[in-house]
Amino acid sequence: MTNKNRIAVITGSGSGIGRATSLKFAENGYKVVLVDFNEKTGEETLKLIQQNEGEGIFVKADVSKVEDVQNYVQQAVNTYGRIDVLFNNAGIIQKFAPFTTVELEEYDCLMDINVKGIFLGMKYVIPVMEKQGKGAIINTASSAGIRPEHSIAVYSASKHAVIGLTKGVAIEYANKGIRINAVCPGGIVTPLFQSVGETLEKTGYVPEEMSRVRMGRHGEPDEVAEAVLFLASDKASFMAGAVVSVDGSLTV
Repeated sequence: MTNKNRIAVITGSGSGIGRATSLKFAENGYKVVLVDFNEKTGEETLKLIQQNEGEGIFVKADVSKVEDVQNYVQQAVNTYGRIDVLFNNAGIIQKFAPFTTVELEEYDCLMDINVKGIFLGMKYVIPVMEKQGKGAIINTASSAGIRPEHSIAVYSASKHAVIGLTKGVAIEYANKGIRINAVCPGGIVTPLFQSVGETLEKTGYVPEEMSRVRMGRHGEPDEVAEAVLFLASDKASFMAGAVVSVDGSLTV
């Protein structure tokens, strides 16, 4: 099957890694189903794809809500008849703060989007892939899912959970033609990453430790997109349950 006959569903496609990956997949011939809570930025990504003669649709969704996930899966199937790739990417970050100051509301929000969103995406896409006998799922974890970061324990826990889900589900479906892997970005220049510095400046809170990227620079969203494109491709045909770091040595 050539890429132009393949369908990729990408959550969190309105900005950052999600947008870069959406553009990368479209450039490589995929038809893309863009999913984001922010309708404005999601539609902007779709326009960028269409301007480059790519094809896709946008579906507004809160990935933590069952009905929204069921809807984006159904929209993909109704429009294109299949789902070859799910890039389960939507997520949020915690504000840096002492652990005991974290409110239950923030904990619930982080777990709902970062973990439940991954769970629901796999839960409703896998049956489509089972019928096809083939598919690839890439979940966005984080360098913090490999090595916890100071002062964002709940975020780190949520990304550890993503890795656990990835590995656990991967061993169930590896012999059914469905490959499930995780990508762990770290130090990538995205709106989410840039908001961290703004929050630290606003609150005045300084963590006792901050991780350092030894490559001497931060990464670009496109560099993560390349890794996701590879994991989605037949070139990664013997990879299942893998956790791929794209962090410039942050977790070494």
